[in-house]
Amino acid sequence: MENLLRPLIVVGGSVVLTLVIGWATDFLLRKADERHHDTPLWGLLRRARIPYQLVLCAALLRGSYDEADLLQSRQEAVGRVLTLVLIGSTAWLVIRIAAAIVETSYSRYAHGRAHRDPARVRRVRTQVSLIMRVVSAIVGVVAAASMLLTFPAFKAAGASLLASAGILGIVAGVAAQSTLSNMFAGFQIAFGDMVRIGDTVVVDGEWGTVEDITLTFLAVRTWDERRITMPVSYFTSKPFENWSRGTPQMTGIVFWHLDHTAPVEAMRDKLRDILRECPAWDGRAYDLSVTDTTPNTMQVRALVTAKDADDIWTVRVAVRERMIRWLADEHPYALPRVNTADAVLPPPRNGHHPSRDGDRPASSDGVPVQRRYHGSPRTER
Repeated sequence: MENLLRPLIVVGGSVVLTLVIGWATDFLLRKADERHHDTPLWGLLRRARIPYQLVLCAALLRGSYDEADLLQSRQEAVGRVLTLVLIGSTAWLVIRIAAAIVETSYSRYAHGRAHRDPARVRRVRTQVSLIMRVVSAIVGVVAAASMLLTFPAFKAAGASLLASAGILGIVAGVAAQSTLSNMFAGFQIAFGDMVRIGDTVVVDGEWGTVEDITLTFLAVRTWDERRITMPVSYFTSKPFENWSRGTPQMTGIVFWHLDHTAPVEAMRDKLRDILRECPAWDGRAYDLSVTDTTPNTMQVRALVTAKDADDIWTVRVAVRERMIRWLADEHPYALPRVNTADAVLPPPRNGHHPSRDGDRPASSDGVPVQRRYHGSPRTER
């Protein structure tokens, strides 16, 4: 009876004590979270209650299972399993606590600078994300190594493994050259301030927003909600456009190809009226100029400004659409068209009209002579 009662008391007592301590800790964290609404630390720490209880239970069982005479024939195996569980749950708990501390620090920083320096906030967010991934990887590697060292076979082979570590490192470096280059590129992006989460970029002709940055790849969300996944080494080896670099303010361009008779001065006034009615225009500047001409049309360019890339797109679309509609309604002659009117000839000389083919007299019977200018029939009388 004692052989059965003692294991039940030890195991049951460890589980009950774990639940009581876990409940008490969670209660204290919940009360602290209710008192301090300005910091998310206590609420984030509550997410670690599961690994916390696992650590408590594994530690209690690991320290008392010898007294319980539980599975005496398998005592060494039980001890090793409890040790592995303890190491794994401790690593899980460390990662959760580190994530809570880092996230709280970032939230306080972002709350104080969100309105003053959004670019700096995005940069810190990128660095924090990469740091947490590095911390998680390091803790995971240390935990895995600690688990392996609990086996006697790995302890015996430790010396040989250390002796061959240099050769293995060289071989692994050559085999994982692209992976290592991406990892170093990820650190360069994070701490070199090349690109940040939330930046508006143009890569390979695709316009989008940086959605995620890891140690090996970068995800860009395009305007039509596609995701482009690219290795981070691309951004350290090839040029790309970062529209969020520096200040997010932008200048946009709108082009029209119009007839030479288009009312440019009236278009300037209409552009000003359109921008005043467009909420996305930031009011900094605007301009309208004739930038080029062709034999049939002239090119008119409008410059507009906005506070960021999204607003500049909205302003350009609104200006292009409303200006074309206004020209079609008020000045239809200004739109490009195919000219089919008779060509205006120079005044006659000596009773003859000069032509491209030379002087040719009119027909003696009064029938007009047909000419062609630029592919259109013309009549010479």
